[in-house]
Formats: sequence, C-alpha cells, structure tokens
Amino acid sequence: MHLRQRSDIRASEITPEAVYRQRRNVIKMLGLGAAGLVAGCGSENAPSAAAEAPAAEPKALSVTRKGEYTLTDPPTSYKDATHYNNFYEFGTDKGDPARNSGRFRPTPWSVEIAGHAEVTGKYTLEDLLRPHALEERIYRHRCVEGWSMVIPWNGISLADLLKRFKPTAQAKYVAFTTVNRPSEMPGLRDAVLDWPYREGLRIDEAMHPLAFLATGLYGRELPNQNGAPLRLIVPWKYGFKGIKSIVKIEFVEVMPRTTWNIAAPREYGFYSNVNPDVDHPRWSQRTERRIAGDGLNLFGNRIGTRPFNGYADQVAGLYAGMDLRKYF
Repeated sequence: MHLRQRSDIRASEITPEAVYRQRRNVIKMLGLGAAGLVAGCGSENAPSAAAEAPAAEPKALSVTRKGEYTLTDPPTSYKDATHYNNFYEFGTDKGDPARNSGRFRPTPWSVEIAGHAEVTGKYTLEDLLRPHALEERIYRHRCVEGWSMVIPWNGISLADLLKRFKPTAQAKYVAFTTVNRPSEMPGLRDAVLDWPYREGLRIDEAMHPLAFLATGLYGRELPNQNGAPLRLIVPWKYGFKGIKSIVKIEFVEVMPRTTWNIAAPREYGFYSNVNPDVDHPRWSQRTERRIAGDGLNLFGNRIGTRPFNGYADQVAGLYAGMDLRKYF
C-alpha cells in the first residue's frame, strides 16, 4: 500500500470532517460497514449512485453590460466552471452537481424578503430583477479546499437589490436560505449537513459594491449545478459563502447561524475571509490550485493565495481593528 504524506495530498481531495462523520453515521444506519465507507469516498469523478440525466444547456442571456469589475487573469473554461463544483444538495463529489441536477426546476421561482425592512413580501424572480440592468463582472473565486477559478458572472449588485427594500436600523445582518426540494435534489436525502443550506453576511458586507447576485455566467443563464436561478457572489470570501438557489433573504439583528459553521465551527467561521495566514485545521491556505486557461489541471497552476483573495484594497477597511485569526 502506498502511503501519501500530508504534503502530497491536494486539499480538494480532503473530505470535510463534518461530511466524513455524517457519512459514517448514514452508513452505520444502513448497515453497509467498512466496505461501503470506502466505496462512498470515491474519486472526484466517480459516478454518483443516484446519478441522473444532466440539465439542459442554459440559454444565452439577451441583455448584459460590462461592469466595472474585471480581471486580466486567464478565465476558467466554461466546461470546468460548470462541471467541477461544490453543491452538496446534488452530491458531494465535484462532478455530482452537473450529473444529478437534471430534474431540478429553476422556473418558476420566487424569493421571500423578510425581517427588519420597510418593504417585505414574496417576489417572483422576474419582479425582483426587473428594475435592474444585468451586468457582467469577472471575479476570482477561492475554494476553502485549495482550488480557485476566474469566472465571468452576469447579474446585479446585491446592494442595489437590498436598498430597494429599505432595511431598518435593526438590520445588522442579512441571512440567506437555499431551496429545499429532496425530490429534485438527491443530495438532500443524505444527512451530510443540516438542511436547508443557510448563509449570512454582516449588513455592511452585503452592501459592499463587490457583493453580487448572479443569474448567469459566461453570458448564459445560470446552470442548475452553479446555483440556478439566483446565487450569491462574495469574491473576497471562501466559496462556500456563495449560497446557491436562494429562496429567502432576511434582514436580522443577530448574527445568523450558517450551515458550515454549525457543522464544523473550528473549521468554518462566520466571516470566512480568504486569508493565507490562517490555515484550515487540516491543511495550509498559503497556496491554491488555479483552474484556468488550459483546463482542469489537477497538479499544476499553483499560485500564492492573496489576502481577501486579492481584493484587500477594496474590502480590508470592513475589518479594521478586528483580530482576523479570532474572527476567521
């Protein structure tokens, strides 16, 4: 048996502790034993047991304008950005979301606006987006597992949307919730996380000009596996903060509980700002594997991780005076 040293193992190969423990519990309940555990932790490209037909190819978006945020970094290919994903509602392997999201129906769609705001209620996606012009923004993305991408997104400013509902002085945070449809999202049948998926931002983070709500990427409608029809983009934070398939946005006074922080608070803090000086408990965050330009290169393209994912000039002021090792 070939034993691999910690330094030889890619971060993307490491199963998060919360997922590993939940898998063991599920396997014990099913009586599958150790053999089933090994089979369940297969490679990133192994077919899911619940694999279904992939979703139809997304349509091109008719109206977009260039936003002020762009990059000269080589972009990730469309295929890699849409076939190498974390979206546990469709499975925990990187290829599961593309394989298992064919039954998911992102239309019709509505989003509930709730909490400490003068204007609340349930809105269709069309009504939510109608006052806003879609724009394109190219952002870096850094996954907590150690890989990164550069993606052109289409959507609207989160701040522009939130201001429309006139949050009150009691609104200190913004909480987000993902849709919960086990019949369309096979990953929800496994208790790997506390469903539905929940995330949150401090109100000043949510109002920052970089925060974005995406409805598309590469000039096409958002694919199911990437969070159709509405997902959050916060490029200075680790990728799991980018909640997908949003059905509720709530203005709250107290810091909201978030899914990964509930599952493993030592590993996943509320803020989750990209910080090369704060290691994950089980791996370093000083470098990342950039998936861009020449396709899904599993071994090359290693680069240094930058504070706030390279957006420190824009967002570091949000955390002035904070101990970012304590508030990770």
